Amino acid sequence: MARINIDGEQNVEVSIKIPCEKSYSEQLEIMEAYTKVHKENRSKHKAIREVECLKVLFPRLFRSVESDDLIAGRLDFLPIGFGSVTSIGGVGHYCVFHKLRAFKKHLKTDQERTRVDALYDYWQEHDVKSIYCQDVLNEDTTGRFIDCKYPFMATARLSGMMLDYKKLVTLGINGLIDLIQSYPTNEFMQASLECMHLFKSVIRRQIELGDQCYTKDKARNCDLDLMKSDLEYILEHKPATFHQALQLFWLYALCAGCINYGRMDIVLGPFLKNDIDSGLIDENQAYRYLKSLWKMIENRRTTVNGRIIVGGKGRENVEACDLFTRICLKVCKDTRYVEPQFTLRFDSNTPKDIMDMAYECIASGATYPTLYNDDVNVDAVQYGMRVDRKIAEQYVPFGCGEYVIQGKSVGTPNTLLNLTKILQLALNSGYDPMDHIYKAGPVKVLPLSSFRTFEELYDQYKVLLDYYFDLSVYCQKHSYEVMNQEVSFLFNSILMDDCLGRQKAILDGGVEILGGTNETYGNINTSDALYAIKTLVYDQKKYSLEELNVAALHNYEGYERLRKEILALPKYGNDIENVDEFANDLYEYVAKGIRNRGIQHGMDYYLIVISNNQTNTDWGHQTDASLDGRLKGVYLNPANNPQGYAANSGPTAVLNSLSKFNVKYHGGSVQNIKFTPRMMYEDKEKVKILFDTYFKKGGCQLMVTVVDHGQLEDAQKHPEKYPDLIVRVAGYSAVFVNLTKDVQDELLSRTLYD
Repeated sequence: MARINIDGEQNVEVSIKIPCEKSYSEQLEIMEAYTKVHKENRSKHKAIREVECLKVLFPRLFRSVESDDLIAGRLDFLPIGFGSVTSIGGVGHYCVFHKLRAFKKHLKTDQERTRVDALYDYWQEHDVKSIYCQDVLNEDTTGRFIDCKYPFMATARLSGMMLDYKKLVTLGINGLIDLIQSYPTNEFMQASLECMHLFKSVIRRQIELGDQCYTKDKARNCDLDLMKSDLEYILEHKPATFHQALQLFWLYALCAGCINYGRMDIVLGPFLKNDIDSGLIDENQAYRYLKSLWKMIENRRTTVNGRIIVGGKGRENVEACDLFTRICLKVCKDTRYVEPQFTLRFDSNTPKDIMDMAYECIASGATYPTLYNDDVNVDAVQYGMRVDRKIAEQYVPFGCGEYVIQGKSVGTPNTLLNLTKILQLALNSGYDPMDHIYKAGPVKVLPLSSFRTFEELYDQYKVLLDYYFDLSVYCQKHSYEVMNQEVSFLFNSILMDDCLGRQKAILDGGVEILGGTNETYGNINTSDALYAIKTLVYDQKKYSLEELNVAALHNYEGYERLRKEILALPKYGNDIENVDEFANDLYEYVAKGIRNRGIQHGMDYYLIVISNNQTNTDWGHQTDASLDGRLKGVYLNPANNPQGYAANSGPTAVLNSLSKFNVKYHGGSVQNIKFTPRMMYEDKEKVKILFDTYFKKGGCQLMVTVVDHGQLEDAQKHPEKYPDLIVRVAGYSAVFVNLTKDVQDELLSRTLYD
């Protein structure tokens, strides 16, 4: 079998990475040492091999403390190493091949470049993602993320890990060591114990790095004294103060490769309140510490991640949590970073001043916090993930909106479906009109002339969807099997229930809830296309199905009048009942089909997530013209929002359409909307009523971009004038001028309400 080439981009990268602090020769030395240890330990248990490899990276890859850091912990990553996600490095034992090739260009001698070639060859066989790709990718139906020629993409990653940091700060390092030693031992437990000792060496290294930073600045030295004393304290004791708990959490998250952090108000709020009540610190000092954390997260530059979540149901010490929340809202408004993805869970009991602060933060153009409605989402998670209410209350969104249960579930989105491209297979005898390759697998796709009713065409489409649903659940499960075969994700496992209690790694039967999510794209393009087909062909009988399809195959060239008719038809996003019913019917068919297959194949849950992370734009480039009037190569609709300019009935109508999907069938959904500053300030009370009504009608989530008329257009022409203009792309924010023009164009196409 020919080797599948995965030497290409693995994820969306918008933020410019901070260069590695190490010299190129030192980076090469580290990668060679890592490879050597991996090779020497191939015959040993995966957990033992993993911890030996981690010893090569930690603490060596930790960077210097910067001049304004108030907590320690900056970490480089290399083209070869260990990780959980592709946003920083890769998955398990990884090699990011295109980055290794780029690294090679910086080397000065042929001898050094030859050494890189040897590394490249070794990891072709041993990179975890490569092993997975050889098993599942093919030439027609299944491509790697992000290869958009295919109707379906699959990947291997452990995204969205939100660890039980409350356990960490409650027990401390020695408490975790005692806990590990209290259970029967095996290779996994032995390696976990070694991880804790390795973690202590990381802390000792932070002390050394801090010692190198003292200056003549007395105020700065006081900050460094606190950093050092608290690092020394958490080496042997569980944290007693807010700063110590913050420091311990942050270093552990770095070692675990986690890029989302979860409900920090629950973890850190009680420490904060105790310190303020006792007079140890005041709110200004707490603000400084959290602002430093914000900068640390921003500097990791993971694009779609960095989730810090506050608010909502399931919090014990609500007063302490709300205190933490209020300070975070101030930091968020002042910093205006694209990360962390600051997220507010709220319900009917959320204090009015917190909701007002959130509104002001959004109105200022920060794009945060993203808003999640617990009065809707907790019930939905309880049903979708099949958990009790107490567990459902601990749901957390990550990345582009997917849900997991903090400290208890895996729900990584390792599969992606293009619903529009699959409809085009149904309309073209199984062939993709973009490249004329047959992509229907074993499904017998009937000619268009055989469909006497709309229901027959829809049934053909559903058969194709079913085939791709089956591929999806297989690839999702197999990603876990391959990752588990190769690694234990030790640092993650230690803080996930109930890996230590079961003495098993996270994907080896250790995690309590093993789920997954499937990202869907082109949902609304497809439902609008189906509506157009039913209306023009089967209801009005103005055109044959063949005529419509031929027009799309010609990208509507010579069929401009027909396209004008299609564009004039009612579209999703305008609160039109029968159009929205089409979107909902397709949504429920896909959502239930994915969920049922996941359960049937032994997963605790497998849910769709209706998101986009600019993949709607990338996949649109490789998707032919569609029968909603969208042209060939144009971006697909973002998440379950309407296609650009299709929503022309005002913000109330679009939010009414968005609120109609039954949230219990999905595992996260993204709703984006744009307002002008004038509307957010001068019509503040009207906008608040609009938001409140949307959430009361079942809206699960909302993300808001606030920009002036013409601002984005001017930023395209004069990017130097707008270095800090932040926009919501989908499940993440970005500096507008850092986006490619095609993604900028998709954002410009979205209706701006004033």
